Amino acid sequence: MGRVVLVTGVARDLGRRFARQLAAAPDVDRVIGVDISPPRGDLGAVSFARADIRNPIIAKVIMREQVDTVVHMSVLPPASAGGGTAAKELNVIGTMQLLAACQQSPDLEHFVLKSSTAVYGSSSRDPAMFSEDMDARRAGAVGFVKDLNEVESYVRGFARRRPDVRVTTLRTASAIGPGLGTPLAAYFRLPVIPTVLGFDPRMQFLNDTDLIDAIEHATLSDVAGTFNVAGDGVMMLSQAIRRLGRPALPMPGFAVASVGSAMRQARLVDFSREQVAFLTYGRGVETTRMREVLGFHPTRTTEGAFGEFAASLEPGVISERRVRAAEATLLGALGGARDKAVQLTGSGVRERG
Repeated sequence: MGRVVLVTGVARDLGRRFARQLAAAPDVDRVIGVDISPPRGDLGAVSFARADIRNPIIAKVIMREQVDTVVHMSVLPPASAGGGTAAKELNVIGTMQLLAACQQSPDLEHFVLKSSTAVYGSSSRDPAMFSEDMDARRAGAVGFVKDLNEVESYVRGFARRRPDVRVTTLRTASAIGPGLGTPLAAYFRLPVIPTVLGFDPRMQFLNDTDLIDAIEHATLSDVAGTFNVAGDGVMMLSQAIRRLGRPALPMPGFAVASVGSAMRQARLVDFSREQVAFLTYGRGVETTRMREVLGFHPTRTTEGAFGEFAASLEPGVISERRVRAAEATLLGALGGARDKAVQLTGSGVRERG
């Protein structure tokens, strides 16, 4: 008999796509998708249960369906969860209730948490690359970074209380891909991209398809532990902006925060405090354990993942495509003018002759 998997967060595109892909795996018997609202797209063979993980009723769903694997994909940044208060309740209280439900289940064998490399934060004291045994270097984490640390702490506590359950935590880099509506993708879609004056942060990206494949691989593997998941290599923010062909607007950190606050209120893009820190100092993670222990290898590098995303956008005003088109137009115009001048000169010679 195959696995019975419960997936939280299926109302969002990534959760829905993952649940649908997992349901097609030969080792999976059933997939139950859970969220407070129905998904917008087709779930295929996935059964949908409308339930709030912040409510103890989630325990009844897990027990009734005899779930042996839980994949928790509902830990979201404020911009994706409807604000800071809503995100706090969903991330922290929701995880606590979900783990309490898992604690009661005698059928549970595997718990997978989709976390984020944002758990390390971003500061001037960061190492070049974070490994899984490192913590955030800046004390007093706030917002989404604080939520992630609390969530992972609760998951570690659950692993101690239920040593019979495999617990796998995936700290994934910023997902990016055509059509993906993450806060970072919205930032890169701005016509003019604000940056922090004097800083050029390093970044790592993970293609959205690779992200889904990584979670599926972890779900179907018998490997426990914590793993950084990212595409190979790093990109500087300046390189990413040049690839997009959009002009950068360097400004002091306090000005970026002020402009970001206005954009956030207008719901244009997320510029939370931790997002501004990321755009200042960046972040890099070591992925040796992902390859050697988890056995997962992303198909796209960081640069390749961003390249696919950039190619899906309308070219910026200073993009390579538009510059080449302008050069071709200019050369064509110059060539036409030169031919006309030659014709006029030839006509003048004939007339004098």
